[in-house]
Amino acid sequence: MHPARNSLLTLMAVCLAALMFGLEISSVPIILPVLEAKLHANFQDLQWIMNAYTIACTSVLMATGTLADRYGRRRVFALTVLAFGLTSLLCGIATETTTLIVARFLQGMAGGAMFICSIAILSFQFPAGRERARAFAVWGVVAGIGLGFGPVIGGAIVALSSWHWVFVVHAPLAVVCLAMIWTGVAESRDAQARHQPLDIGGILTLSIAVLGLTSLITQGQSLGWGSPIALGLMVVTAMSVVGFIIAERTHTHPMFDFSVFSIRDFTGAILGCVGMNFSYWPFMIYLPLYFTAGFGMDVTSAGLALLAYTVPFLVMPPVAQWLLLRYDARVVIPGGLFLIGLGFFLMKLGSHFTGQGPWPVLPGALLAGLGLGLTTTPATSMTTSAVPSHRAGMASGMDVSARLITLALNIAGMGLVLVAGLTAALQKNLGLSMDAAQVRTIAERLAGGDTTAAMQAMSAFADAEHASVIVQGAITQGFGWVMLYGGVAAWITAALSWAVFQGTREVTATGGA
Repeated sequence: MHPARNSLLTLMAVCLAALMFGLEISSVPIILPVLEAKLHANFQDLQWIMNAYTIACTSVLMATGTLADRYGRRRVFALTVLAFGLTSLLCGIATETTTLIVARFLQGMAGGAMFICSIAILSFQFPAGRERARAFAVWGVVAGIGLGFGPVIGGAIVALSSWHWVFVVHAPLAVVCLAMIWTGVAESRDAQARHQPLDIGGILTLSIAVLGLTSLITQGQSLGWGSPIALGLMVVTAMSVVGFIIAERTHTHPMFDFSVFSIRDFTGAILGCVGMNFSYWPFMIYLPLYFTAGFGMDVTSAGLALLAYTVPFLVMPPVAQWLLLRYDARVVIPGGLFLIGLGFFLMKLGSHFTGQGPWPVLPGALLAGLGLGLTTTPATSMTTSAVPSHRAGMASGMDVSARLITLALNIAGMGLVLVAGLTAALQKNLGLSMDAAQVRTIAERLAGGDTTAAMQAMSAFADAEHASVIVQGAITQGFGWVMLYGGVAAWITAALSWAVFQGTREVTATGGA
């Protein structure tokens, strides 16, 4: 096959995988209120429907990068695309929350593996120069289509058919992607990887640590922080973290190689990835609930409103590429994180004007989306280019692991902040008329977008008009706390990233390595 055609088909296959991965992230949050009603899911169920996917991604990322380096990136990519299509079908035929959560976990394993292979293949096919820059820009645009229009697509599917098809639609897309892989993607591998042992200890300890910490954040309040189960989870999580560090420092070929953090460009880019997942991406889960609970919008209308948050990501990668050529990633990545934080603070300000509908919140949402578009493609490109090319699988594994670990933890963390804000507002307004358990139950229902159930629970303590005012105030405060959390986190990681990159400039200026 002609090399140019080979490169084009490779880029198309990788982009289609990114499209599916992006759709699965952004189309599911918009249907959470539907899942709550159809499957009788509570707030913790909704968190696990999203977190099962992200936690499962982290459990396979590092192993997949190494397996792809060892057995062939094309071969492993094809297998993961096939698995993603099949597990999406499993999600689509689920009839209750437990089944869906398990299916989402399996889908997350397939999706994370598919995504990590696609980045490694893209890095190998386009190793340097303008072709690499263009390839990553195109990849960013296509990923933006999935992420940007996922809420609208998810809302439209629910309006025209049922929530099941939000998952099932990936099956035919996976078939098309497999055809492209078969006809156009060249095989590549790391010749040295076949002789190196897999890091099984690292895989297991990291997976247990992330699962344990997420479970603590999500379930700790309901279990009781001093309960034997919660204390046991704390011990197991702490031991797993220590075990992971020991495993990675003693393994002859660790998949999470701590030594690469001495490369400041890699560390600064990873901080960019972490910053996005402390702010923008976890809030993607809660913003549709804010629109439905705070403004009474239906799923389709909420999906359209979310375009202000997601579409800027679609249009910004070419702008980010232009800025990279003019100012360098060491400026663009911290600058993008700064804009994300500023957008969150503007959303917080706009949330106090809820009487005018969602419009006061949308400018901040738009600015946060612009900041994300400036950050994500440069950060992805720099994490793989900052390390030797034969370790592209490892670098991309660490990149996506950092993203998805922080995403899983912050989906849970933002949920904790949201419920805390709602509970504080309800307790302030209801006084002693309700006990703490009743107030928390109402807060969790509001956090899940179920204002009707919350109003019914308050009917014995307040008339409808008074209850409506209390609920609206609680929603404003609860989601406002989450916006503040995201803004502060984005600015802290922006400052850290800037400081690390400035250290790179100082080393370069003095002629250091």
